[in-house]
Amino acid sequence: MLGWEDRAIGWLLDHCPPDYRRYAGWRKNPVALAWLAQRHLAGQVAVMRQAYREARVELGDVVSPEALAEILTALEAEGLRLVAAQRSAALVHEAMRGREFIPRL
Repeated sequence: MLGWEDRAIGWLLDHCPPDYRRYAGWRKNPVALAWLAQRHLAGQVAVMRQAYREARVELGDVVSPEALAEILTALEAEGLRLVAAQRSAALVHEAMRGREFIPRL
């Protein structure tokens, strides 16, 4: 295993449910872990988008307008973080499958 793969495995596990660390198979099969992490992150992105769409209707009557604005800002920020993580997981998956990347200026 290459040196970067060990760090990538840790990073991928950080983006999956904590219980995934209990299963040795994910560490032994990092390509499968990267594949699964992409799907897990895609699910989180979908849920975050749905929460953002529904927040005003579901929470508008139970929180203040200021709180709702804070909630929407937090959902947006988390959604952006998850989209970036999903893209990063896809790149890690491609690299683990042998794709070589050429640095750009």
